[in-house]
Amino acid sequence: MSLDARVVESSGGHGHAVVIGSSLAGLTAARALTGLMDRVTVIERDWLPRGPGRRRGVPQARHTHSLMTAAQQGLEQLFPGIRQDLVRAGAVHIRIPEDMLLLGPAGWLPRVPTDLSMLSAGRDLLDAVIRERLYVDPKVTFLQDHEVVALEPGPHDTVTGVWARGRNRKECDGWNPERLIGADFVVDASGRGSQAPEWLAELGYAAPAESVADSGTSYATTLYAPPVGHVADFKSLFLMPSPGDPRQAVLNPVEGGRWSVTIATGNGTPPPSDHAELLRAAASLRHPMLRDLIETATPLGPVYTCGRTENRLRHYEKLRRWPDQFLVVGDALAALDPAHGHGMTLAVECALVLDHLLTAHGTAVGVSHRLRRALAHRIAPAWQSSTRTPAPPAGLRARLGRRYASRLAAAATADPHAAALLLHLHQGLAAPAALRSRALRAALGTRHDPAPMTPPSVTHGPEARRRRPVAPTAPAIGVSTGSSARPRPTGSSAHWPAAQPAGDRRRS
Repeated sequence: MSLDARVVESSGGHGHAVVIGSSLAGLTAARALTGLMDRVTVIERDWLPRGPGRRRGVPQARHTHSLMTAAQQGLEQLFPGIRQDLVRAGAVHIRIPEDMLLLGPAGWLPRVPTDLSMLSAGRDLLDAVIRERLYVDPKVTFLQDHEVVALEPGPHDTVTGVWARGRNRKECDGWNPERLIGADFVVDASGRGSQAPEWLAELGYAAPAESVADSGTSYATTLYAPPVGHVADFKSLFLMPSPGDPRQAVLNPVEGGRWSVTIATGNGTPPPSDHAELLRAAASLRHPMLRDLIETATPLGPVYTCGRTENRLRHYEKLRRWPDQFLVVGDALAALDPAHGHGMTLAVECALVLDHLLTAHGTAVGVSHRLRRALAHRIAPAWQSSTRTPAPPAGLRARLGRRYASRLAAAATADPHAAALLLHLHQGLAAPAALRSRALRAALGTRHDPAPMTPPSVTHGPEARRRRPVAPTAPAIGVSTGSSARPRPTGSSAHWPAAQPAGDRRRS
């Protein structure tokens, strides 16, 4: 492409950063950059709705999402007060495991107080609330319907901008001519489909080595309206995988009084594709509790499936030659199996790494090498947790580790400290030393009582107390009453975008 065919746009001086992609990784990276840079431009290939509407570039938006403890804490550092904003928008706060029934690897866990929690909501709502925080930041600008096609090289192995083109339906190829957007720092947060290896190859850099581990996991997700008159002493249900049974399932409440239900298969079998198959899959799980909950619930949409869950890590930190002032984050760097729930947490924590190192360094120049190494170090534990091979490693240390994990899972069904440690490990959190020592004593102690086979609930299960029938009341917004009329929920949804004001609708 000739230079005169390009429209050149200057950054206007030092202090301009460009973020490619408005994923959670891109949004949090943009917030981190505002601490140092004068201006931040977020370039998004798709149209961005104002409010919790659907964005095309989020292929897993229909599946169950939760902000775990570390993600909440990190977001609060980046966006003070964001938890209250999310709850006001409809996200449901769930204490773990006080507000949930949790079937661990060895049995039901006691519902004891811990410092763990999660916020459950549709992905569209989560992104919308964070986007709104950036919309009102005078340093941040969103450039939607624009696609980045190349990096602009600078002297001495640097990147000084990106080449982008805007969507234009009147052009034969659907795009306007490319233009150069100058930048003093560029972050690629474009997700699993990142073109960063190709962009670097065009500039003469070597391609990064990749580690790929196929988990064999597939998902099926749908939304339900709870049965009319539903009463429960818990909010959420989580069936964890166990030795010999890699399947797991989750039922989480989301905005509008609905349930988001996901069943994950971990043995390469295809996921259920309709409601009848999903109900049969729920009945075949380790415990029939999920089947009992959804068999009289009202489906609020089709069953969505996903089978692209391979773990992929690009080792940019190992490249000896790298352009300064360029960084790759999020799924563009490490895409992990969603079954472990590390994706959004890593996106937030990597933004905190970016914020910390840029603030400490005082400039965006000459810090890319440290950033790449710091991100690789932060991702390593989650990568190891997500890519454990089915064949157990040999050696005395590995055998002792498996033995301890088995005893900890068994102790967690009765001991609150063992249960708390198991949940900390599941979320990838470092537990306090006192908790680890108490859990260790419980795991190594002699146990005589069998693991509980019934869920710790007074409203559900074989030992549930008899209750008088509850008179139906007016349903919450978005909850079907079970009538023959098709339900029309309002607000954000993984299936129905929120109605937009006329001024915010996309024009054809």
